[in-house]
Amino acid sequence: MWLPIDSRSSTPIYQQIIDGIKERIAKGVLEPQSKLPSIRELAMDLTINPNTIAKAYQELERGRVIEVVRGKGTFVCALTEAPRSASQLPLLRESLKKLLVEAHHLNVPFSEVTQELENMIASWFEEKEGE
Repeated sequence: MWLPIDSRSSTPIYQQIIDGIKERIAKGVLEPQSKLPSIRELAMDLTINPNTIAKAYQELERGRVIEVVRGKGTFVCALTEAPRSASQLPLLRESLKKLLVEAHHLNVPFSEVTQELENMIASWFEEKEGE
């Protein structure tokens, strides 16, 4: 399946779609200007409501991750060399804060969190190179 969806997950399906597409872009599976399936095609493939796909695509378009070209389809936005905006770093910090809070409640020492993050980064780049 192009995009695995877990219907038993507490994460809403539209968010799983957003996260899955962003991950594939970050890993280089979807390159800039890659054509995405239409809403109808992806809904049929995943056997979910087309409105769910539309919501995910709208969020991705609003975040400038994808772009809709009328009459041609939906594409991954081209990478630009524009400097990141000042609002992006606080979003990253908030995500990292949530990770640390979760680690605390799972009783995972911060040194282990750091090691896991380093391992994940290493495997992330190995996956990208292997594709």
